[in-house]
Amino acid sequence: MTTDAQDKVTAALLVIGDEILSGRTKDKNIGYLAEYLTAIGIDLREVRVVSDDEAAIVEAVNALRARNTYLFTTGGIGPTHDDITADCIAKALGVGISHDPRAVAMLRERYANPEDLNEARLRMARIPDGADLIENPISKAPGFMVENVIVMAGVPAIMQAMLDGVAPRLKTGKTINSVSIDSGGLPEGAYATGLGEVQKAHPGVIIGSYPHFDGQRFVNQIVLRSRDEALLETAKEAVAALIAHLKSAQS
Repeated sequence: MTTDAQDKVTAALLVIGDEILSGRTKDKNIGYLAEYLTAIGIDLREVRVVSDDEAAIVEAVNALRARNTYLFTTGGIGPTHDDITADCIAKALGVGISHDPRAVAMLRERYANPEDLNEARLRMARIPDGADLIENPISKAPGFMVENVIVMAGVPAIMQAMLDGVAPRLKTGKTINSVSIDSGGLPEGAYATGLGEVQKAHPGVIIGSYPHFDGQRFVNQIVLRSRDEALLETAKEAVAALIAHLKSAQS
């Protein structure tokens, strides 16, 4: 559902896992989630990465959920001893946690032989009290949403499937439109001051300059973003005029 156009819906992402911080696993979820949320009108405001440490996870959960509409987490909901996310979420929210019959039933779909659904695998059915489950069509072990915290797997394919499942339940804002302007070969230092003045004159537009090295030279893109198309167009014209003026003076 969509909120009033003036309302901003914000989110944070907490990436959990020693393997991310050690460099063994390269995170592929941050960029995907950022793009996905932007497309549905949710602003991803911050991302934090923490180790498999209870105190660190609890502190991060409480800090991030308090200042955002939603907190997404990835990682740490598997069957091994270091998969402690569910317990940490329960502790952070001050609720109990136990084997959820709904989650157990989902796991039984994957492990038809009762002997295969051992104690370790049943850890994946431990869900904080009061949570709604997020279906996992790939490996069956569910994620969950409790209050404004959305807990998903770290495996990218599973995380993406869970995100598709939970997205319809979320409130969303008006999506942000964006336009890009090439600097025309001008280095950032040549237009930095003028661009700052354009930004001050157009507070309803987010303006950024992003250099890219193509192997031979830097190519600079100026990107403007706003929920108001009229404001965006006015700012775009101002930036285009700035670049044209500087190039004319240069020649």
